[in-house]
Amino acid sequence: MTRPALHSSVHFFDARDLRLVEAPPPQLSAAHQQARDELWEEAVKANPALFDGPVVACARAEQKDPDTLVLHWTRVTYRHYALRWVPGAASLPALFVAILQPTEDGALLAGRMSSSTIAPGRWQLPGGSVDAPDDGEQLSSATLRKNAARELAEETGVDAVPDDLELWAASRGKNGNIGILYKAPPQPRAVLHERYATVAATEHAAGSAPEFDEIDFLYDPTDLKALSGPRVDFLAPVVHRYLGTP
Repeated sequence: MTRPALHSSVHFFDARDLRLVEAPPPQLSAAHQQARDELWEEAVKANPALFDGPVVACARAEQKDPDTLVLHWTRVTYRHYALRWVPGAASLPALFVAILQPTEDGALLAGRMSSSTIAPGRWQLPGGSVDAPDDGEQLSSATLRKNAARELAEETGVDAVPDDLELWAASRGKNGNIGILYKAPPQPRAVLHERYATVAATEHAAGSAPEFDEIDFLYDPTDLKALSGPRVDFLAPVVHRYLGTP
């Protein structure tokens, strides 16, 4: 078994392929369900942008050989993660996709989440939670790539062909959350600026905020210090790993 690489509190799995296996949804006691729902309602009052849509959680991740990462996934809704604050309750880790969008001169694009999102002010890579497939359908590597391509387009305006997204690594970070990290084809920095500006202008014209209220480009891990505000836990480890620094 290949052990995941460690950087700070984030583990990386190197895998060339994913094997996705559906697991049954978690069983909750009536008391835990009630506590979860009460916490969720409080969270929605504090942040009306929250939406209890269907998403995928990760029941287990294991790498049995160097090439394949096996992900056991299950269907939940966003309120499931309120269980993290319920004493004695077990909350499954989230499953998300993130995209490394490099520039032609070697930088990585990062974006700051806007006030309309679940984590205002947080810097991260383009990406988001994995949508649950329709009933009767299964999650696959192809649907993960489509999910990643959609997130990249919505947040940055870059229309990537899903098959052009290269599986770069998987990460395990805070709360055990599993991230599937894809690398997009390099783009000129000017083009990325232009496409993001178009997306932001379109959202503002429609009376809403874009998912990213700002983007920046990271050429070196020291550039992280210039980002004002919190950062998602895997951003710094990805930047160090991508740029080949210890």
